[in-house]
Amino acid sequence: MTSSEPADMATAAQSVIVQSAHETGAAVPELDGKGKQRNRSQFADMWRRFKRNKLAMVGLVVVVVLIILAIIQPLISPYDPWEQNLLNTLATPDSDHLMGTDALGRDLYSELLYGLKLALIVGVFTMLGSLIVGVALGAIAGFRGRFADSIIMRVTDIFLAFPYLIGAILIVRTFGSGVAQVIIALVVLGWATGARLMRGQMLALREAEYVEAARSIGASDWRIVVRHILPNAIQPVFIYSFTSIGVAVVAMASLAYLGVGVPPDTPEWGRLINQGIEQVQVAGKDYLWIFPSAAICLTTLAFAFVADGLRDSLDPKLR
Repeated sequence: MTSSEPADMATAAQSVIVQSAHETGAAVPELDGKGKQRNRSQFADMWRRFKRNKLAMVGLVVVVVLIILAIIQPLISPYDPWEQNLLNTLATPDSDHLMGTDALGRDLYSELLYGLKLALIVGVFTMLGSLIVGVALGAIAGFRGRFADSIIMRVTDIFLAFPYLIGAILIVRTFGSGVAQVIIALVVLGWATGARLMRGQMLALREAEYVEAARSIGASDWRIVVRHILPNAIQPVFIYSFTSIGVAVVAMASLAYLGVGVPPDTPEWGRLINQGIEQVQVAGKDYLWIFPSAAICLTTLAFAFVADGLRDSLDPKLR
């Protein structure tokens, strides 16, 4: 065998990787100097497909506005969310209090803005934690198989079978109230679906032609997983994780509504709904639960619409 034959074999294997990736719609690895240009073209193509989904664009605008409001919340809140005015309780919306006041005289608009910040913090960190744990365990189960797959999938089945809200209540009750405790509880109970999705993708891709070609040129298992399989397998997991932000927002509000999760005096959407329901018999006070309920619906729908647009733009079968 001449000295040029190994290089020819490597070049041929690289060609197989690129050709197979193109045929399957997978992400093409950067094998030459044109990798950056190719990535820019792929991102531009994904953005064009995302823009075709009008609801996704509306959701993206709403999400961006919500994030900006959460960031500048201390600057735009007309009152301290904890400030009580017992001389002005249950005031109807007016120029001084845009959304009225609650039973303790606190400005409802300021409370909603603070609740928005809490909701986004819990939603984003729950998504990131569940994504990291789910991708790691799902990748190990799908790529290694056998013993690791059996153990991880049986543990996954246990977590999937456990009631989500009841499990969150048990964890929060065990470790105490607080935003960090709520995030930990939701991550512990939310990683399993991502792990199962990741495992399925790994099983489907680990025998693909471009993966076999990477093995033939001596690529390590770590490089194969990180560079060749993970970029293509993570797409459905990422889309699901983005949807789970809205799920985490609803879960946190549910916990607060039931009296667990955050401390009792925290301006949180679920707790505001609970307090508003207590005043439902008072004529004209429906705004106390309508405003926080509308905030939860708006936030959840916005993230769901964006996730739907990501599915249209990232799924190669929909191109």
